[in-house]
Amino acid sequence: MSDKLEIVRGSGNVFRDLGRPNADAEQLRALLAAEIIKTLDERRLTVRAAGEKTGVAAADFSRIRQVKLDRFTIDRLMTILSKLDRRVDVSVETRPRRGRSSSNNLSLR
Repeated sequence: MSDKLEIVRGSGNVFRDLGRPNADAEQLRALLAAEIIKTLDERRLTVRAAGEKTGVAAADFSRIRQVKLDRFTIDRLMTILSKLDRRVDVSVETRPRRGRSSSNNLSLR
């Protein structure tokens, strides 16, 4: 059996590769949520303990853990990280996309 597979290099943003509108914003929200989850894991905080520590509803931490991010804005996720005593630096680099006039490349450091 000789099935040929086509290998396609991704853009670095799965949301863009899937053709989602607002792909850069979705990518940034996912990165911020991952940092929140990482912080909770490192500190061994339950969603309830995180809620008590930050004043953010435990249900919100539960949604973040389940990656249900549709209710969260970028600034709200950044605020939650701040309440967890994490500093957020966001860098924005702008360059033309292939076949398009401009693009924002967002990253979290």
